Amino acid sequence: MDTQPQTPDLAAIKERQQRAWASGDYAVVGTTLLVVGELLCEAVDLRPGQKVLDVATGSGNTALAAARRFCEVTGIDYVPALLERGRERASAERLRVTFQEGDAENIPFPNASFDVVLSTIGTMFAPDQEKTASELLRVCRPGGKIGLVNWTPDGFIGEGLRVYARYLPPPPGLKPPVLWGTEEWLRELFGKDVTSLRVTRRTFFFRYRSAEHYWNSMRTYNGPTIRAFQALDAAEQESLARELMELTHRFNRSGDETMVVPGDYLEVAAIRR
Repeated sequence: MDTQPQTPDLAAIKERQQRAWASGDYAVVGTTLLVVGELLCEAVDLRPGQKVLDVATGSGNTALAAARRFCEVTGIDYVPALLERGRERASAERLRVTFQEGDAENIPFPNASFDVVLSTIGTMFAPDQEKTASELLRVCRPGGKIGLVNWTPDGFIGEGLRVYARYLPPPPGLKPPVLWGTEEWLRELFGKDVTSLRVTRRTFFFRYRSAEHYWNSMRTYNGPTIRAFQALDAAEQESLARELMELTHRFNRSGDETMVVPGDYLEVAAIRR
């Protein structure tokens, strides 16, 4: 019997992910998370004039936060439509940010190009986790900083991803994204290449008019959610929706008809060796 572990087709997985994120309009969801990127910029103690790269920038939350601190900012993502949203937002706020296409697993810049490399709930979803970590390190100068925000396995988003996985099992051998939300895995990824690694557990509160409002928004605008439901038959869709609603009600702390759900994440600040 062949007991060799299966190697997932990471290129095919990334292609599917890219199509998923490009569907819907994630910018509508992402803008609700703006405060997380602001806090990350404070956690890494950004200084005006620093060269900053925001990886998997989406519609630019963290890139814009860095630009507000008068840094020289570049944001990369592999979804052109989201980059265009970032450009619109930068123009509206009169902020200077360069947005360009780029892949977290193959960052299109030379070694040691940036003083600070950031990613807010972005690089954690790249299929090849080791390659992604090595790229973040590669483009950060020695003595520079790496700042990350990653959902935890035991928080609202981590629990939700487990619900999805029961309906749409991930390819064998693919590491779950929420590994990035554990200090042990972060130290394995970065340990020998950083002189310090500070991990702080924080909570973001999802605030919506109701649980129904939240999931209607996700099923309308969040590409991976849209694609997940499209992949299921009607009965499975109904069952998944019911489980997600039950999960949301379990986490809800509002005490009324609104939704106030804590989403735990790790805020990571590291110094490149």
